[in-house]
Amino acid sequence: MQSDRKYDIAVIYGDGIGPEVCAATVEVLKAATGAKQPLNFIEYPGGAGAYLKTGKALPDETYAGCLNADAILHGAAGLPNAVYADGTEVGMDFGLVLRAKLDLYANIRYSKLYPGTTSHLRYAKPGDIDYVVLRENVEGLYASRGGGVVLRDVAATDTLVVTREGTERIARMAFELARKRNGAPADGKRRVTVCDKANVLRSYAFFRKVCAGVAKEYPDVEVEYTYVDALSAFLVTRPSHYDVIVAENMFGDIISDLAAATVGGLGISPTAELGDTRGYFQAAHGSAPDIAGQGIANPLGTILSGVLMLEWLSEKHGDAYLAQVAGKIRNVIEKLLADGAVLTRDLGGTATTKEVTNAICSALK
Repeated sequence: MQSDRKYDIAVIYGDGIGPEVCAATVEVLKAATGAKQPLNFIEYPGGAGAYLKTGKALPDETYAGCLNADAILHGAAGLPNAVYADGTEVGMDFGLVLRAKLDLYANIRYSKLYPGTTSHLRYAKPGDIDYVVLRENVEGLYASRGGGVVLRDVAATDTLVVTREGTERIARMAFELARKRNGAPADGKRRVTVCDKANVLRSYAFFRKVCAGVAKEYPDVEVEYTYVDALSAFLVTRPSHYDVIVAENMFGDIISDLAAATVGGLGISPTAELGDTRGYFQAAHGSAPDIAGQGIANPLGTILSGVLMLEWLSEKHGDAYLAQVAGKIRNVIEKLLADGAVLTRDLGGTATTKEVTNAICSALK
């Protein structure tokens, strides 16, 4: 039965293709939830475009809106011509600052090879790849953004930060998630793979040690430890072995992009960024300004992120209706992919952003 509860969703369309894929997602969510419309979408500025107008990638009004919203939906941020004096992109501050302020410590990226899509791996077929990368989201090397030191223009340093508390909570979330899943495609085992470089750096050795301590609380979940360079190879040669992977911020960022490439590309990779009480949802891809405004961007990653948002809200508030809607959208997308009806250029097809959106909305109705 449908809940009478209303949810405020802060929507930041952002830069590049962000407005296109985000608008498609809002349209699909409205079509899926029917006449009652439990989602109240409230628009806010953010990203590089906002910085060029206001001097802030995360304006105060946007932060306040995100703080008070039930969930946050984002398109994409960043423009190559909007950079600080040090060469870093200003648009990145939208997500990075928001993560820190709201303590969105878990970046969860899903990689699944769907029927109808083609992997860049020669022998992979649908069902072979289905795993999750949990990236610690507020520590690691990226915690140094804005704090690095450039010495007389001849040397530069950034500091990698790993804390016990931060590692324990991301590791615990990884094991809890593994308990809810069906295990790795190859053998059905619920497995957490700890990704690090513990043989070289003390920070990663500490990350591994803390994860090992958490693993003792989950005897029903298998745990293994793999260096990031080896894991990068294994994600290509034996992807069906993996179920849940947990990693430091930068390593998680890199391997999750590699993972997306094995299932068709970043355009089909959804992301949930979660804290203990708040959730932020966007696709794994960037703003792709080179194709912005052409109507060819793949909206599936953002739409599937919207599905993750519904599932998270459902679990948080005990709202079975939202879970039902999420399942309906997911089933429609999987069927349309299998039929080849929503394959955009990055997936080997010709469908436009609007055609994908219309096909999903029509199927939902």
